[in-house]
Amino acid sequence: KTYGTVTALSEVNADIAKGEFLTLLGPSGSGKTTLLNIVSGMIAPSSGSVHIAGRDVTNLPSGARSLGMVFQNYALMPHMTVFENVAFPLRIRRLGRDEIKRKVMGVLEVVRLGHLAQRKPKELSGGQQQRVSIARCLVYEPALILMDEPLGALDKKLREQLQLEIKKIHSDLGVTILYVTHDQDEALVLSDRICVMSDGKIEQIGSPTELYFKPRTEFVADFLGESNLIEGTITAVNGKHVLAVAAGETRFAANRSSGAVVNATAKFLIRPESVRVSRETTPNVNNIKGTVVGSIFSGESSRFYIKCTEELTLVAKRYNQAETEPLEKGESVFASWDPVDCCLIQQSTV
Repeated sequence: KTYGTVTALSEVNADIAKGEFLTLLGPSGSGKTTLLNIVSGMIAPSSGSVHIAGRDVTNLPSGARSLGMVFQNYALMPHMTVFENVAFPLRIRRLGRDEIKRKVMGVLEVVRLGHLAQRKPKELSGGQQQRVSIARCLVYEPALILMDEPLGALDKKLREQLQLEIKKIHSDLGVTILYVTHDQDEALVLSDRICVMSDGKIEQIGSPTELYFKPRTEFVADFLGESNLIEGTITAVNGKHVLAVAAGETRFAANRSSGAVVNATAKFLIRPESVRVSRETTPNVNNIKGTVVGSIFSGESSRFYIKCTEELTLVAKRYNQAETEPLEKGESVFASWDPVDCCLIQQSTV
């Protein structure tokens, strides 16, 4: 999709399987909402085509694409009851009264709002209103449901509750969902697969586990969760490991990656929770001596900042218990991690 000389969305090719929950994840301006709007028919692509359930819908209006849409603003009609809001798309389709009642009450039970069918939207909480919006979308059984940041207006606790409800609805009904968010945690919780986008392009598509532990690019590694990125030079490739040296002095082993090239400059990823901090070395793993230069306590976990060299400071995450012994600023420690938890994400032979 282009606007004059501006490219809002570059060439994008992606398939969504029937019954899949695929999330478009990326920062503002990455192209995720543009892609969703092209799928929905709200804007036309400059080139390319959109196919839904075997049909080329590129030139069809939104209403003819068999879509359901859930937005951040609930778009409920305030003068109608919950039942009437959910029934509205069925009445537009001229279904019979008995069938409408059966379908509406059925879907309201799915979202656990059957007992509130006669209430008006103003009598509901924000989370309940969003569930009504989801029920109104589910009731006419569209081939594809589009959700554009539907939980963005809710507080953290309510957002987490609705994440679990959306996940359960998807699991129970097997509906196909294309979801847009900039919230990494939300994408990891909800998705079968995540499509990470940047600058109008797809950076990587994969399962949450694949993207978290085996990102292909520095952008994906840095955007999805916390990360330690070490720049080094590959010195050897053997067996299961890639051997490397960072900052000219720090030697370590990483999980072997196909295509690793000796003498190439590379970047390696280690997640903070994979880094252990102790006062002594740990056998059979990477060990780097460093100094605690800072820490953050956040209840269930603590983050420690370990300065290993002038160029390298690692972040380690440790889950707390009541008897956990604290580490003091200025203390000399060893940061250690298993090579299998260290992933080569990109390299350059130039």
